[in-house]
Amino acid sequence: MSTNNPRIILHVDMDYFFAQCEEREHPEIKGKPVVICVYSGRGGDSGAVSTSNYEARKFGIKAGIPISRAKKLKPDAIFLPVNMELYRSISDEVMEIVRGHCATLEQESVDEAFCDITGRVSDFDEAKSVALRIKEEIRQKVGLTCSVGAAPNKLIAKIASDFQKPDGLTVVKPGEILQFMAPLKITDLTGVGKKTGERLNELGVKTIGELSKLSADELVHEFGQAKGVWLKQASQGIDDSPVVEREGTEQIGRITTLKEDTRDLNLIYEVINKLSDEVYMKLEARKLSFKSVTFVAISNDFKTRTKTHTLGAPAKDQETIKATARELATAFIAEYPLSLRRVGVRVANLVEDKGQRTLGEF
Repeated sequence: MSTNNPRIILHVDMDYFFAQCEEREHPEIKGKPVVICVYSGRGGDSGAVSTSNYEARKFGIKAGIPISRAKKLKPDAIFLPVNMELYRSISDEVMEIVRGHCATLEQESVDEAFCDITGRVSDFDEAKSVALRIKEEIRQKVGLTCSVGAAPNKLIAKIASDFQKPDGLTVVKPGEILQFMAPLKITDLTGVGKKTGERLNELGVKTIGELSKLSADELVHEFGQAKGVWLKQASQGIDDSPVVEREGTEQIGRITTLKEDTRDLNLIYEVINKLSDEVYMKLEARKLSFKSVTFVAISNDFKTRTKTHTLGAPAKDQETIKATARELATAFIAEYPLSLRRVGVRVANLVEDKGQRTLGEF
């Protein structure tokens, strides 16, 4: 690759995503400690914290701790159950914005993605402008903040996105990698878990800079061939892994708030048709087919429920989305005596249209 066209990767990471989604939906809780919980189903406060906003983190409430402990740390915090349908639908909006700026997008999870902009920009100053545009577009269209790292590879981009959270932007140019990484903690190196970090600490290694001074032989002796070599390379900011589109894991959805809580199927159908049109336009733009359709219902008790139908073969037409979503909505209303507050339509199991096969391919 020529020096005129350097490899440039962005890592876009939503800030405290689940809690931020809830703040968007319920503006009255913004500024208060918010804790999103995964309840175990055993009753009471059995379960763990999924994430928390920064106000809650000030009290020591972080992902993974028991809900019961979180309630002792801040009894008057707002504790909410995970609402994955809401987060997925908001994630769909975010990823579509990011995709608009990418040559290739690799969605890592519901709230983060790598974006390869190599060839779309000529240098890291332009990359910074793209990152600022992504951040602003997400803020304007989705109402959320994110943090972005720009770097010559995925490893550094991911570390950079975490560097100035929340609402951060960190650009690391090729000549700045070692200087940027040197003072960071060992566990800031993506892929270094608690055990490896503790063992390195025992060896007197606290920072990535100190790790980079160990020889590959020493690391291989301590951690084995594969991990030892990886640690040596990673500590020097070396990472050649490509940004790869993950086919089949993605989904496209739209969700909206109804003008009023309702069980009137005619009103719900009207909204389904509009949402289906929007979903179809996104599929069409990216030449994708789908194998499943989901109707998302958020009732007036704020609970989210879904109904999904999987097709026998991939489809790509508008009418299949509309008709299937309407059928699922009809079944939902018959099953649940609830008025709906929000409704959504989602397609998943997406595959690229390969086009019509020629005789030579048979």
